Amino acid sequence: MLVLPKGVRHMPGYIARPAQEALVEEIRRVVQAAPLYVPAMPRTGKEMSVRMTNCGALGWVTDKERGYRYQPTHPVTGEPWPPIPEALLQLWRQVSGYPHPPEACLVNFYAADARMGLHQDRDEQDFDAPVVSVSLGDDCLFRVGQNTREGGTKSFRLKSGDVVVLGGEGRLAFHGVDRIYPATSALLKNGGRINLTLRRVTVPTEAAQPAGGGLGRT
Repeated sequence: MLVLPKGVRHMPGYIARPAQEALVEEIRRVVQAAPLYVPAMPRTGKEMSVRMTNCGALGWVTDKERGYRYQPTHPVTGEPWPPIPEALLQLWRQVSGYPHPPEACLVNFYAADARMGLHQDRDEQDFDAPVVSVSLGDDCLFRVGQNTREGGTKSFRLKSGDVVVLGGEGRLAFHGVDRIYPATSALLKNGGRINLTLRRVTVPTEAAQPAGGGLGRT
């Protein structure tokens, strides 16, 4: 049995196939409003292998000039990000254990040759809130480690409908995607993998409304 770092939860098949299909349609609408673009690394300007977009009040972006950050508008179109679909807000309420709603949902599309190096999600102000990750489409080999690069890592396969939560002691765990397994899912017509990561960016004020109770299994 694979033992994951504290605070890291893997929920295989949490999202049933009909809900996955509905979620893909929601993400298609997000992409129509906020097209996928190719992000670039800070300083070097090297293009990342994934294409990405966002939904929510804030979106995570990166470029050579200004680096990693959150902003309220699409870096290419200048338009505000579309709202987070209700199904994802429900998922957050079910699995996050956090009383306030997410402000950002990063949408990453992985083609067969795309990867994501080991990194921490630390551009947010509020580390009390977890990061909730959803896999749709082809399988990937996911790797997760400790809160420092020196710690060992564990690798396991993520399938369509799986959910991973990085919270508590695992909120700043290093993690990445080592490879995509093409043609392992028929969910996406042209193959590939969609990864959705829900994040709380700012520290809630006392007047902020809680996210509310869960609405049952997705």
